[in-house]
Amino acid sequence: MQSAYRIRALLRRHHVDSFILVLFLAGAAGLLAFLMVASEVREGETLAFDRWLLLALRDPAHPAVPVGPAWVRQMLTDFTSLGGTPVLTLITVASAGYLLVARRVETALFLVVAIAGGALASTSLKLLFSRARPELVQHLVEVTNASFPSGHAMNSAVTYLTLGALLARTEKSTAIRIYLIALAILLTLTIGFSRVYLGVHWPSDVIAGWCLGGAWAVLCSLAARTLQRRRMLEPES
Repeated sequence: MQSAYRIRALLRRHHVDSFILVLFLAGAAGLLAFLMVASEVREGETLAFDRWLLLALRDPAHPAVPVGPAWVRQMLTDFTSLGGTPVLTLITVASAGYLLVARRVETALFLVVAIAGGALASTSLKLLFSRARPELVQHLVEVTNASFPSGHAMNSAVTYLTLGALLARTEKSTAIRIYLIALAILLTLTIGFSRVYLGVHWPSDVIAGWCLGGAWAVLCSLAARTLQRRRMLEPES
């Protein structure tokens, strides 16, 4: 009986260690992908693809008009606001408030630091690259800051993927965990696509935002697991 318990404990530890390694590799891959895209953007290698996709999403006879019916434009205009600073800030504050009420103070603090850190990284990179917004097509929503990387794509990846992972870790059902992570990914992809469809970002801006935001969320999840194992963060429910 004791031998069987030891074997189960060993297998469980092996599973956890393997999952942590996968998380680390996923984060490293996302970071490497961002660096590759950033290098290509610096050298102007992405311009042909960027121009092609932006124009492919517009009516050839009327470049100011996006392809598809009017309701698609309205829907994506609404969706794009889900990646804006006001909405993401509201979601972060509401989530942290819930954790505080649930007396999970360390987790609330970790969540705020993780999401705020991602937003700060996004802003810093915009200042570093100072890439101009595309003027190839008309902007369908108002924008003011630099283009690379896409703040909406990166910040939505950081926020929704971090929250999705946090919620998934409280569920025992594998199906529910998959649903939560899939929903977070779908939101992130939809918001990023909306930025290109509305003409306010080059596609490479969004791809870079996805890569870095995803890597940030994965590494934050890895950090949370490490802190929980060291009893510096509340354990999973």
